[in-house]
Amino acid sequence: MPLSKADILAADDLPREVVRVPEWGGDVLVRTMTGAERDRFERDFLNDRATNIRARTAAATVCDDTGARLFTDAEAAELGEKSAAALDRIFDAAMRLNRITKRDVDDLEKNLETTPSGNGHSDSPALSV
Repeated sequence: MPLSKADILAADDLPREVVRVPEWGGDVLVRTMTGAERDRFERDFLNDRATNIRARTAAATVCDDTGARLFTDAEAAELGEKSAAALDRIFDAAMRLNRITKRDVDDLEKNLETTPSGNGHSDSPALSV
């Protein structure tokens, strides 16, 4: 039997994963982004704001037990001052949970080079997956 609209809207489809961060002395929860958040994440990348990408990804995906974000987008710069190793662990989990593949990143980088909002320079920050 096909799912109803109510079934779809009631589904808990935003899994979370515990990530061990020894540099911070404990664990954090990393969550899946909503469709709207993922679109905004990609739009920001296309608008050449991939700077500090690991911290921006962490800010978008680190959450509390209820799935609510711990950090705002505005706090990403401050988060970017934390350990690169810690941010890498979170980044890796976020990429996996959100099914962001190397191909997705390559496609975004190609679009960045060919859109008027992109600067088209080879020194644009690269996102490596």
